[in-house]
Amino acid sequence: MTLKINKGPLSGLRILELGHFVAAPFCTRILADLGAEIIKIESPGKGDPVRSWGKMVNGKSLWWSVHGRNKKSVTLNLKTPKGLELAKQLVAQCDGVVENFRPGQLERWGLGPDVISEINSACAVVHISGYGQTGPGRDRAAFGVIGEAIGGLRHLTGFPEGMTSLPPARVGISLGDMVAGLYAAIGLMSALLEHKSNPDQPTRSADVALTESVFSLLEGALPEYGKLGEIRQPTGATLPTSAPSSAYPTADERWVLVGANSDLLFSRLMKLIERPDLDSDDRFADNPGRVKYMDILDTAIGQWTVTMDAVIAAKKLAEADIPSTLIYTIEDCANDVQFINRDMILNVNDPNFGDVLHPGVVPKMSGDNPGGVAWPGPDVGAHTDSVLRDVLKIETEQIEALRAEGVI
Repeated sequence: MTLKINKGPLSGLRILELGHFVAAPFCTRILADLGAEIIKIESPGKGDPVRSWGKMVNGKSLWWSVHGRNKKSVTLNLKTPKGLELAKQLVAQCDGVVENFRPGQLERWGLGPDVISEINSACAVVHISGYGQTGPGRDRAAFGVIGEAIGGLRHLTGFPEGMTSLPPARVGISLGDMVAGLYAAIGLMSALLEHKSNPDQPTRSADVALTESVFSLLEGALPEYGKLGEIRQPTGATLPTSAPSSAYPTADERWVLVGANSDLLFSRLMKLIERPDLDSDDRFADNPGRVKYMDILDTAIGQWTVTMDAVIAAKKLAEADIPSTLIYTIEDCANDVQFINRDMILNVNDPNFGDVLHPGVVPKMSGDNPGGVAWPGPDVGAHTDSVLRDVLKIETEQIEALRAEGVI
């Protein structure tokens, strides 16, 4: 497989991914999009379980086309001495290792942090796990959805008490995993930046927990509880701290979101919906008052939006310069002119599918070579030979022998 070079601000950085499922691979996808060379280690055979997740075409996952993009897939059986030795040789050639196995798994393979540091003292190690590398919960199994629940988010994704007997809804994506992946990327780059400034000091490791990653997002919920004893409750479509801000029904049974929670925006919205009486009402003179009486405002706004189709309501709100939008489906995202203009809808050729839509690179970097998509998620082991040959300088005959032994 002939590869393009994905030039970006992280070009020259080589990271070893010892990860599976979502969190660690999402971290390295971010780094790869920005030009880092990612060598992803997979078990011979099926590889990363995400390869069989989501919608499939001809037995291959469309999600994998995005999830594994810009990475080099190398198969290694880490349960064999020779596979472990090859992994150690790769560590010696890398700037960092990102892993998301259960705490202690790398040590059981003989590739723990102490071993990595002995092999390559400049190598930063990032651990992602459910509960972190320490503490009484470190050995408990967890996925992103567990992190979202323990981190306090799942409680808040429901509706106010009495509105429904259904459980709080999942957010629809593996948010906990991906937030942890973002923190992992920050941790890795922090460790490498410090090492660049202090090369004589041991390179730090980073310990990222899914639960803590989600917990860190909860705005003022913790200080509110600690100081006032108040437990923040789910509020459905509304914001508990500002109003009006909610989803409002339309004539075609869709929803339009409106966030008019400043004094100026509130006045502008009341003019649009022809309710000057509310604009001049002292109860709504400031945000605390609007929050206190948000039910009155939401009823008035909903009475206006329900008289027209969603597209018309959204257009009127936009023309009035009020923060607002339809609730997008993925079809809406794919056809959004702003996304398209900023290269967030990319048409990527995948040998397994032909042209596939990929989300673009975030963040957008200025200047030449900002990063991009050089190739889609590769087949299992697609780069085993080239990495062993080019990075570890192993001869073709040795590679074939390793393959015959089941090492790669």
